[in-house]
Amino acid sequence: MKVLVNAGPWLTVPPAGYGGIENVVATLVPALRERGVQVVLASVGASTLEVDELISVYDEGQFSELQKPYNQVMGITHAHLARVVAELRDRDDIDLVHDHVEVVGPAVLSACGGPPVLHTLHWDLHKHPAFYGAFPPSVAVNGVSESQLARAPAALRAAALGAVHLATPLADRDLRPERGEHLVVMGRICGFKGQHVAARICQKLGLPLVLAGPVSGRNTVVELDDVAQNPYHPLHSHPDVRYHLDQVSRYLDGELVRWVGAVGGEERDRLYATARAALFPIQWDEPGGTAVVEALALGVPPVGLRRGCLPEIIEHGRTGFLADTEEELAEYVLRTDEIDPEECRREARRRFSPAVMAERYLELYEKVAGSR
Repeated sequence: MKVLVNAGPWLTVPPAGYGGIENVVATLVPALRERGVQVVLASVGASTLEVDELISVYDEGQFSELQKPYNQVMGITHAHLARVVAELRDRDDIDLVHDHVEVVGPAVLSACGGPPVLHTLHWDLHKHPAFYGAFPPSVAVNGVSESQLARAPAALRAAALGAVHLATPLADRDLRPERGEHLVVMGRICGFKGQHVAARICQKLGLPLVLAGPVSGRNTVVELDDVAQNPYHPLHSHPDVRYHLDQVSRYLDGELVRWVGAVGGEERDRLYATARAALFPIQWDEPGGTAVVEALALGVPPVGLRRGCLPEIIEHGRTGFLADTEEELAEYVLRTDEIDPEECRREARRRFSPAVMAERYLELYEKVAGSR
């Protein structure tokens, strides 16, 4: 089978630092190729993931352009999709398209004809009710959790082929550094992730907390200061920047509670793996939960609020803790020593390895291609 995987024009695959969908693609593709699938990757030219072919319009990721007004950036995704469509029209050896581009991907691919399409839903499906309420019937879809699909519009939920949980290559590694005392929140700094709740809890309990992740694409303290100190900067009023400045920064003292910016590679894995626990005080119904899966793979007990996909990933009392309130969350933070790190690692290998995800997607590929 030859599959065109459409990752979009925003970040390289794999991404240099933060990058949700691009990390998913970078995890899935090697496992597919190990199983004999040929992969044509539609991404940006600087992507380094080993594939059979790479197609692109842009040499570098266009993520920084997303902060500009819509009428200045609306053509970026469409230019990328035009390149994908041209590729599909010029050749007849693509058996299936696995699309990961929000809205524009299925809208364009459903209109152009060509190979069958499987579109993976990575996001909050309430963002575009008119689109998801009348999703193109010619495009097959899957979710990344059952809870995500349960909240989808009825027609989309009925048409979905099921959920495929996200995976992490960390499930195949055996990284066991000495456990530290700090707790960690890994991910983009934004109101949805609830970093202010984690900071408030850890300050109250006197526990060290490290917040790791970008703020609206700013990856370091210096970069963020440039935005914060310039009221004319286009990002100065961005919701993520305001959240950090207004609700998170008050807790940052450089010792007990620290923000270290975006980290990647070995530095990120070691920061995560040496944590006492990973906190997930999410303020929304998280659809995928990649960071939760990564914590399990590293033997780091996840402690979070009982929302979104977390109850599907965490078994309360065995591989982590689920709380219904901030007060409960604080209580469970003090009980993380009750969770066996080996049990977390075993669960990650059993359910969230790249091999498991690839096998599930191969089943969907065959179903979608067969229905054609």
